[in-house]
Amino acid sequence: MSSAAADVVRLLTVRGETLAVAESLTGGMVASAITAVPGASKAFRGSVTAYATELKQQILGVDGSLLAAHGAVDAQVAAQMAAGARKILGADWGLATTGVAGPDAQDGQPVGTVFVAVDGPLRTREGSACGGKVEALRLNGDRAEIRMESVRSVLALLLTELASEQTGNEPAQDTERNGGF
Repeated sequence: MSSAAADVVRLLTVRGETLAVAESLTGGMVASAITAVPGASKAFRGSVTAYATELKQQILGVDGSLLAAHGAVDAQVAAQMAAGARKILGADWGLATTGVAGPDAQDGQPVGTVFVAVDGPLRTREGSACGGKVEALRLNGDRAEIRMESVRSVLALLLTELASEQTGNEPAQDTERNGGF
């Protein structure tokens, strides 16, 4: 996981972009992974751990009727959490995690149901839409394993989005900064 977080920080730094995180089931683990990387302050704006459902609405701006109808464990909730973190923390990119780590089901969803989301700047390439994307996960394992896999998955989702956005010059810029390796 630390290599994924390091890759996120490196790519965002090279691009001059920033990241904000909204977490629920991971309880700050995504932010912890990012801030464990030396130099993270160049790219990381901050995070909101909105564990209680009402905080997702009050702080992150998630639609209250969506929460009432579907609960906090929902793809659209994850998307709105990522967008909300990005907006309130003033970042180029937003990440979010919401789901059920256990031991009990929540909002009618079984343990292991997780949604991770990324929200980013509008893409400039022809045929591309907004940088928002949600991934639904069905994870196995105990509470700790589900939470760790959620962190890994949301970082991988962001890396995929960042890689699809590259102009082709970012790796060369990074190589030059690191002594030409």
